[in-house]
This record gives sequence, C-alpha cells and structure tokens, in this order.
Amino acid sequence: MRRFLLASALLAAPAMAAPDKPSPILTTPDARDVLTYARPEIARVTHVDLNLTADFASRTMRGTATLDILARPDAREIVLDDKGLVITRITDAGGKPLQWTVGAEDPYKGAPLTVAMGEARRIVITYSSQADARALGWLAPELTAGKRKPYLFSQGQAINNRSWIPTQDSPGIRQSWSAAITVPDDLVAVMSGERLTPKGEPAGKGQRRFRFRMDRNVPPYLIALAVGDIDFRGIDGRTGVFTEPGQLDRVATELSDTGKMVDTAESLYGDYRWGRFDVLVLPPSFPFGGMENPTLTFATPTIITGDKSNVDVIAHELAHSWSGNLVTNATWSDSWLNEGFTTYFENRIDEKLYGKERAATLADLSWDDLQRDLKEAKPEQTRLHGDPEGTYGQLDYTKGSTFLRTIEVTVGREAWDAYLRSYFDRHAFQPQTSANFLKDLRANLIKGDAALEQKLQLDAWVYQPGLPSNAVHVKSATLAKIDQLLERVNAGAPIASVDAGGWSTQEWLRFLNGLPRRQTPARLAELDRTFGLSQSTNAYVRSAWLVLAIQNRYQPAVASTEQFLPSVGRGLLIMPVYRALKEQSDWGMPIARRTFAKARTGYHPVTAAAIEQLLK
Repeated sequence: MRRFLLASALLAAPAMAAPDKPSPILTTPDARDVLTYARPEIARVTHVDLNLTADFASRTMRGTATLDILARPDAREIVLDDKGLVITRITDAGGKPLQWTVGAEDPYKGAPLTVAMGEARRIVITYSSQADARALGWLAPELTAGKRKPYLFSQGQAINNRSWIPTQDSPGIRQSWSAAITVPDDLVAVMSGERLTPKGEPAGKGQRRFRFRMDRNVPPYLIALAVGDIDFRGIDGRTGVFTEPGQLDRVATELSDTGKMVDTAESLYGDYRWGRFDVLVLPPSFPFGGMENPTLTFATPTIITGDKSNVDVIAHELAHSWSGNLVTNATWSDSWLNEGFTTYFENRIDEKLYGKERAATLADLSWDDLQRDLKEAKPEQTRLHGDPEGTYGQLDYTKGSTFLRTIEVTVGREAWDAYLRSYFDRHAFQPQTSANFLKDLRANLIKGDAALEQKLQLDAWVYQPGLPSNAVHVKSATLAKIDQLLERVNAGAPIASVDAGGWSTQEWLRFLNGLPRRQTPARLAELDRTFGLSQSTNAYVRSAWLVLAIQNRYQPAVASTEQFLPSVGRGLLIMPVYRALKEQSDWGMPIARRTFAKARTGYHPVTAAAIEQLLK
C-alpha cells in the first residue's frame, strides 16, 4: 500500500538502549506536586504496558494497563491518578483480584485511585476511557484534511493523560512504557516511542494491531497516540514526516530542514538521545503549535505556510528533547524550566541555521509578548516559580528565555554554552526544580563570584514578580523597518503605499499588531482590500487581522470570523479572536456563541473547555 512505501526506513532507526533503571524522584518541599494524588515516596509506577483498542463508534480506548511498581518493603497500597476512567477489574500479575477505591473527584485533578496491592509489584487494570476524555480528540471524517476517515489524537500535557491511562500522572515520576494498540485495519496508529510494527499486524476481522516501546523513562504526559489515515515520508536517516496523504507533499517540503535542525541542536548542546525525530502534522483541531512527544513531535497544520517562516515551532519542539523531555520540571510550578529553556534553545537553533537576523526577529517579537503579558498580569502571576497552573500568558516562555539570554550576555556565550551542555548531561532523564537549577548554576558557573552573583539577580528572576533591571532585549533590524513604516501609516499614509511583498509571518504580525486599536471603517476596508486579509490562508495573519477588525466592530469581517474559527483549533490563534468578541459584549458575544456552537465538536476537549469558560 502507498501508506507504507517508506515505512521500512523506520526499521533502520537507531535502536533504543536497554531499559533505563528507575529515575530518581525529588522529595524536597518545592518538588511536591499538588496536581497529583500519588505518593511516590511510598510506591511509584516505573513502567506502563498498554493493551488497548481504539473504538471509534463509542469514542473510547478500552483494554488493560499493566503497571510495574517500585515500593517500600512495607507498602501495601499505591495511589494513582484517575480522571473519569471506567474501571472494571484490577488484579495482580497472576490474575488475583485486588481491592481498589476511587476517592472524591476534583473537577480539574480528577480523583485518587487507591489500589490495595499487598505484596504485588505488578498490577493489571482493566478499564476504558470515557467519550469525553480530556486527553483525547476524536474527529469525524469531515474534520480531517482528507475528509474520508475518522481520526484520533491525544494531548497529555499537563495532566490530561489520566483520562485514558491509569498511572501516576506527574512530571516528576518518570516512567518507561510499551503499548499494543488495535485499530480499524484501514487506519494507522503512531505513538511517541519506537515503532516495532510500522505496518501493523492482523488483530481479528477488520482490525490491525500496532506495537510500540519507549525504554527511556519519560514524564507520563509525553505518552502520545494518533490514529488515522496517516502516511509517511523520510527526510533523512533519522527524521521524517507523518500526515494525511493529501498533505504529504506540502508538509515534507515545508519541513525539509528537520534533519538539519537535529544536527544543529546537537552541535550546540550534545547528542540527541531519542533515536528518531519525526513530525506528525495533525488535522486543524490540534490545540497547540506543537507538542514535543519523544520521537514524534505533534504539530499544527497552521505552521505550513509555504515560506518556512513558522518552522521555528519545529525547532522549539526539537529543543524540548533536551529541556523538558531530558531534564523535566518536577512540578508544573516550575514549568519555565521546560518552556523558558526551550524557547531560548529554539532561538539558538534558528540563529545557527537561518542567521542572526532571523533569530533576532523572533526574539524581538517574543519581547513584545513579554511586555504585553507583564502589563496584563497580576504581579503574583509573573513569578517564574509560582502557581502550578503556570505563569500568566506566555511568561513561562518569554520571561524564562529572557532570563537565560541575560545570563548568556552577562557571562559570555562560550562559558554559558559549556555550562548548559554540562547541565543537560548532569541531569539527563531526571526531574528538576527551580531551587536545584539555581544551586547547580551557582556551583558550576558562578563558583563563588560575588560580583557575578549580584549582577545576575538570580533570585529576583525566579522568585520575584516583574522583570529585573538587567533584562536583555534583542532588537531586530527587520522589525525596526516595519516600525518605521508603521509611523508613516499611523500618520495617515495610504495603505496602498505599503509594499508587503515577501513579508514573513513575523513582519505581518509586527505590522498588524502595531496599528492603533481604533480604526475607521474606511481604513479597515482599505487594509482588507489592499492585502486580502479576510481571505488570508496564513492563520497567524488572519487571526491578528480579525482581532483588529472585531475591536472596531467591523461588520464586513464577521463572515471571515465565522469561517476562520471552526477551521483552526490552535488556541494561540483562536482564543484572541474569541476574547476580542467577548470584549465587544452586545455586538460580539452573539457572534462568539453561535460560532462556538458550530465549531465545538471540531475542537480538542481542552480548547472547547477553555472557550466555554471564557464565554460564560
């Protein structure tokens, strides 16, 4: 079959190493994860083996999860995380029934699943997920690019995987895993691990089974699954792209630099340790720009714009292979250790592969986002170490990366790169906290230099609100030209005088977001007529334009809004549009509500819940 013309290349991928020994857990107070019910210091999961069937008719995953447990000698029970699982039976490895209870449910955290395991150190849970499981997006054929077959994808971060996998769902409790996934025989299953049966194997009438393995210990939110009409094309010996067949040419062309990105990342901070790095471009309802699932990054189709101006998303997810996947925040109160490090690393990949000005452009736009979020947030929401729900907006990314860039500029790139490379080696496959990072930084970079310590303001960056006085702002010459153009346009120059030919997505965003928020209908019509903004196929540009139009209650843009919102599932692009509609209360809320009613079934459950909350 055409779907498997290049599948044999997967078998040539570097094999995973022997299964890791259990990773350490952190027991200091700052490493306590308030979003899990687990008590890993007493009993913890070290391996998850899934044997599940994807039932598209009922929209459920059903089967068994076998858990290997490391426990104190006197431990007689283990506590897992459960979000709506329908459990029918729990036994030991020999089939002996075990007693279990599900405690009171929290709307966000779910409920504790306590298993009286006795002396057993392997348990088997027979269960199914529910149709509305928070991690799972079930798409009807019409919501896919090909519109012929259904599709399923998971999104585990931050604590969603407990809705389809009964385990200890905490980033600080790293686990290896394996899986056998049975699906309809006209579909393909892929997962974030080594693909043992790329073509699948017979599993009864009308079904195929796919087997996977991840021998490295990973935080459980990185166990990921997709099932659909999925094809593959290799880029080089260890990279390739998966997507629906009709999109394969466009996706492969847009992401043709993926192998170069891996080489570039390795030249900066050491070996890539996960075997393959493939990218799965999903249907439009995927809620994020990308998700760094090991061996198989999940990506939104909105990055496929034909000019490679948004492949920094792939650089970001690749960088997570070091920061996030290799060294993981122990709790979500320290998610900047994941996203801030990765945003900094991503920019370094962009600089080395595409040049300093491209990297400066992205960093300068990130600074804009940083200033916006600092202005809108409450002070307590701007601390890097803080709320388990994360900082305000994108501050985990922008303030975190600015912190690391400030260290780089202060100590010099050579010293900083040597430190960061050694940091990833020292803490590989381990959880981390802000306090431990600062301790490591002081021991291995500052080394008692009191003047340097004072200059860096480390504690202010991590534990205090706002932005310290030493923050480094990288400025882009490309965006400076857009700023000069904006001065003329905002002073009344005709829109027709603007030559936007060849603009990147980043230049468009600087221009549109730099226009005054109050515009006349005539000026908005001139913008739309000149640039075709209401029909733009670039989702970033379309989103920015619609926000401006809605803020001015520009009626001609309503049809574009109602077409755009159901066609894109990425929260970064649609949430600002829904938010702008809400702010225009009597005019905008009816538009928002009727559009959401039509679009809801095509959104991932996380996105749908966020929009529903916004529109209350």
